[in-house]
Amino acid sequence: MIQEIIAYKNIVENIESLIDKSTYKRNYIIEKIGISSPTFYRKLKTHSFTPDEVLSIAKILSPEENFMLDLKADIEQGKLDLKNGDFITHEEMLAELKSKNLI
Repeated sequence: MIQEIIAYKNIVENIESLIDKSTYKRNYIIEKIGISSPTFYRKLKTHSFTPDEVLSIAKILSPEENFMLDLKADIEQGKLDLKNGDFITHEEMLAELKSKNLI
C-alpha cells in the first residue's frame, strides 16, 4: 500500500510536467474535468488535486490506456454475465428487434 501512495504522490507532484508534455492544451483539460480555470491553476501550483480529479486528468492524458482498462472491465463483466446466465441468445435478440420494428 505504501508503494501505491508514493506512486500517487509522485504523479500529483509531476502532473504539471505530464500536462506540458501532452498534446492537450490546458484549457481543454480544464473544460473536461469541470473545474474553473483559477481553481485548476491553484491546484496545479499547490499539488492539491483530488484523487478523482487526478484520475480524470490521467484519462485525458492517456486515452489508449483508459480505453484498454475499460475494455478489460467490460470483458470481465461479460464473463461474469455469461457465468451467471445473464444473457439472451441471438435468436431472442432478433425477435426482440423485430418486435420493435428495428429490423
